[in-house]
Order: sequence, then C-alpha cells, then structure tokens
Amino acid sequence: MCGVKTNIVTAVEIHGRNAHDSQFLPSLAGTTAQNFQIAEVSADKGYASRANSDAITNLGATPYIAFRRDHRGNGGGTWAKMYHYFQFKRDEFLQHYHKRSNVEATFSMIKRKFRDGLRSKTDVAMTNETLCKVLCHNLVVLIHEMLELGIDPVFWSNAA
Repeated sequence: MCGVKTNIVTAVEIHGRNAHDSQFLPSLAGTTAQNFQIAEVSADKGYASRANSDAITNLGATPYIAFRRDHRGNGGGTWAKMYHYFQFKRDEFLQHYHKRSNVEATFSMIKRKFRDGLRSKTDVAMTNETLCKVLCHNLVVLIHEMLELGIDPVFWSNAA
C-alpha cells in the first residue's frame, strides 16, 4: 500500500510468485491503519470482493474498488452501497478510484531509481533486496518532502 500524495510505501508483504494480491489487502490496510489515518482505499477490479470492502470499512475508510462486469452489488452492506455509487455516480466514483494510479507511479519511481531487476539468487535474498529497495524509496521520499516543505527534523535531543 502507498500514500497518494507522497507515494510513501506504507505496508509491504512479499509472498510466493503465484500468490494473488487480493487476499493480502485486508492485512496491508490494517498495517497501514496502525500508523496512518486512512480516509479511502482505491484498488482495481482484481481486489473487488465483499471481504476487501468490509475490511476497509472496518478501518473507518471508504473502499473505491472498481467492479467487474459480472458483479451486481448483491449481498448488502458496503459492497452494495459502493456498487450503487459506482453505477449511479460513476464520475464521482472514478475521481476517487483513479487515485489508485499512484501505486503504479510508486512502482515506477522505485524501478527508475533502483532498477527493476533483482540480482539475488535465493528467495530470502530476493525478499530482502526488495524490502531494501522499498526502504530506500521511502527514505528518498522523506528527504524530498523535508526539503519541499521546509521541515527541520529533530532526531534526538541533547538532554541527558
């Protein structure tokens, strides 16, 4: 998961190469909610499920997840409410939904700055290399925001 303003990566989970991302959305959102206040979560059709919508709503956020053509909004709750919002106020819905393109921008930033390949050979080393790239990306974003916003950070005090 990542923020839409700064592109900071707020939560990461790395699983096997054939793992489907959708099942990890609730835990990523939960981890993000521990450190950030989440107002809304945007995701593509691959994440469209009642479980994901409910998990986001339970965190106090609004899910903006595009619906596949075969979805009908059955089942009530947040799922049905967001389906009707998607159907009847599509332009408003899409303004929120299109914030999800920021995750693609974040991936692009990481790949441009730290290359898109991994040099490690073992799964553990590849996981660690990926996590290091994300950490370095977050440090770059933090330094950029400090300079952009004129923030003078205090990392420790001289008090004994």
